[in-house]
Amino acid sequence: MGFAGQVWRRVRKQPLAAVGVVLLAVFILGGLLAPWLSHYNPAAIDLTNRLQTPSAAHWAGTDELGRDTMARLLWGARLSLAVSVTVVGVSLALGIAIGGLAGYLGGWVDTALTTFAMNTFLALPGILLAIAFAAFLGPGFLNLVLALAVGGWAGYARLVRAQVMAVREREYVDAARALGASGMRIFLRHILPNILQPILVQAAIGMAGVILAEATLSFLGLGIPAPASSWGAMLNDARSHLFDSPHLVLFPAAAVAGAVLGFNFLGDALRDRLDPRTRLEMGL
Repeated sequence: MGFAGQVWRRVRKQPLAAVGVVLLAVFILGGLLAPWLSHYNPAAIDLTNRLQTPSAAHWAGTDELGRDTMARLLWGARLSLAVSVTVVGVSLALGIAIGGLAGYLGGWVDTALTTFAMNTFLALPGILLAIAFAAFLGPGFLNLVLALAVGGWAGYARLVRAQVMAVREREYVDAARALGASGMRIFLRHILPNILQPILVQAAIGMAGVILAEATLSFLGLGIPAPASSWGAMLNDARSHLFDSPHLVLFPAAAVAGAVLGFNFLGDALRDRLDPRTRLEMGL
């Protein structure tokens, strides 16, 4: 069976995964290639061409200030991609460090970190915590990343803690400990590589949550300040034109939904691909 046949076989067995890959390819390539895919300046105001419907000149129409909607969608994809990667990276680093420390050391360290740190942040609604931090810090990229990461690391930490506790007494860990390996080396070389499967799945799903949260904060005016293109800000600006120019709502809403669905489908595909039992059941 050739390469094309193998690809088609996987598509037939995991159609949602294929849809997710296509959606993410459009999202990522649109963000990375935004300067070359549209020759319009996303912040350029042209009042003579305001509220135009989709046409050959403006594929997604223009907004109330005459800005090209397609250009703003592409640059908004770049912004959402940058925010999601940064937030998940920061949250994952904190989660691995804190969760790994709690799970590996156990005892009073585990009690302190789990009871007073993880459970405290998990007890607070993540989006409300992000709104509170964003309102206190003010709009801006770094403030937005900090606001979203503050409420996102606890979930990764709890997952890492549970996985570390499940493998820290395995034979290969005992063998490395008997050979005199340090705790840091044991964790990085023997424990972390064996718990990456659920972490990667959670990170993929977490990217979808960050995109949705970033759009929510931008919709409320707590995200990246104007004139930067943001899907949430585009939806907020389009509220007053819902009936006379519905394309201003439909395009950014479809972009948010497509990106979120893409990462969710990718997370499901990674779970099926990395779980040996699921692979056998699906014949992967």
